[in-house]
Amino acid sequence: MLEERTPTPVIDAGELMVAQQLVRRLPVGESVVDAILALVRSGRPDTTDREDVANWVAWGPGPRASQALMLATRARALLQGRISPSIDDVIALAPAVLRHRMALNFAARAEGRTLDDVIDSLCSPFK
Repeated sequence: MLEERTPTPVIDAGELMVAQQLVRRLPVGESVVDAILALVRSGRPDTTDREDVANWVAWGPGPRASQALMLATRARALLQGRISPSIDDVIALAPAVLRHRMALNFAARAEGRTLDDVIDSLCSPFK
């Protein structure tokens, strides 16, 4: 039999707002910014030089994907006790951020490709 539990708050609204402001102020190195921009741009089928993306992606990530990836990398670094994000953060968070900002075309699905395959391929130059 399952025991009923009442959730207890771990942070109040004021603390959350302070944390959000802190995340947005975290400095980001130029190499991380460049990696985010290159990764997102390479996922767009109309502007990529990658054959897999051009052949398999119906539509790719837009500017908000870059913004979301930037915020997520900052938050991850802060949660791990670091004062700036790294390219490892970008690689770790790219699947979660990009997965719902891209779509495969019919040819990719017919070949059994997945978005995770494409995103992993996009991340490979940064590993």
